[in-house]
Amino acid sequence: MTPPPEAPAPTAPTASTAPTAPTAAHRRARLAAGAAFFVQGLLFITLTTRLPQIQDRWSLDELAVSGLLLMVVLLAGVGSVVAEVVAGRSSSAVVVRLGLIVATLGFGTLLLAPAFPVFVAGLAAYGVGLGLVDASSNMQAVTVEHLYRRPILPSFHAFWTAGGIVATLVTLATSGVALGAALLPLLLLPVAALAAPFVTRDRLAPTGESLDVPWRRIMLLGIAMVLFYMVDTAATTWGPVYLDGTLGAPSGLTALATLPYLVATLIARGIGDGLVHRYGAVWLLRICGVVASLSLAVIVFAPTWVVAVAGFTVLGGAVATIAPLSFSAAGAVAGGEGLDDVRRIERVDQVVARFNQFNYVGALLGAVLTGAVGSENLRLGFAVPMVLILGIIPLASQFAIIRRRVDAAAPV
Repeated sequence: MTPPPEAPAPTAPTASTAPTAPTAAHRRARLAAGAAFFVQGLLFITLTTRLPQIQDRWSLDELAVSGLLLMVVLLAGVGSVVAEVVAGRSSSAVVVRLGLIVATLGFGTLLLAPAFPVFVAGLAAYGVGLGLVDASSNMQAVTVEHLYRRPILPSFHAFWTAGGIVATLVTLATSGVALGAALLPLLLLPVAALAAPFVTRDRLAPTGESLDVPWRRIMLLGIAMVLFYMVDTAATTWGPVYLDGTLGAPSGLTALATLPYLVATLIARGIGDGLVHRYGAVWLLRICGVVASLSLAVIVFAPTWVVAVAGFTVLGGAVATIAPLSFSAAGAVAGGEGLDDVRRIERVDQVVARFNQFNYVGALLGAVLTGAVGSENLRLGFAVPMVLILGIIPLASQFAIIRRRVDAAAPV
């Protein structure tokens, strides 16, 4: 099909104006989506690296923390469902901004809470905001990937990791400072992200047509998502507690369970686009499954906290590309053939919002199950993902569609 005459670039691209080759507007949209990922990682890792401090402040044990994390995960799932509804009636750009507002207000509340019920209320609001931003930022990322016509999801998730690294560095630098004084300035970043030029789409007139989505195939990709978030949430949530309570790391260094993990994740995601383009996702994910299980074994049997940190570091690099490739594959399946850009984005938004629910199933396994099984000894808790992550090996064949998209796409 011959593309329409080129018009002046809008502030943010829309489905009806999107050409095949990326424009400056598409690059700005890519950075905007990256900013949403960055803020999401910043707030989430800020929370998890402060869990030992939160435990001390409110006198919580591991089971109580597991209960609070369960609440956050369930409410994030609610936020993801709301994201699908709102995006269908407007666009994922609206949902991103709504989620940033809710998450910021909730996070500020939990930091300044004068009493435990207020803390719980703030944490609940943050959970809903987390789900809104999580689902909509991935909608944005998959849409921009389709505009680019090549896999770029790992680089979006690298923004999330970069936000987590900043959060971890702040935690290390302010370990002895009160929560509010140390972290409230960080909330300026999600407020600033509200002005980012997120991708929009034209509104469609109702047609009464149901979207024909191959959910069975997407379910298999979703299992891979569950496995990743099981490992990732276990590492980022319980890693600092594991170093502190089980291995006796110095109190100011417990965030080192997270920092090397995130640095390795960032490096792997930074080079992930190129690895997938050259070798394909199937080969990459099979290697990742084996290395991830071995690194978790190092963590489970670590004699000292230094050895455990080494295990967390390798683990971060091993699992880094599973989530972005899962979203990329789901987006490829959802995009289908013979759809115009507007219909494609509509279907991708719906699929990504529902696909994002697998995130929270994995988070339940990683945060809640790891804490519950490891309530007496977190070594047992980390043994759960050590075994289950091997499931990524037989699932890797489902990701061959990403390589086919690379082969069929014109390099940009």
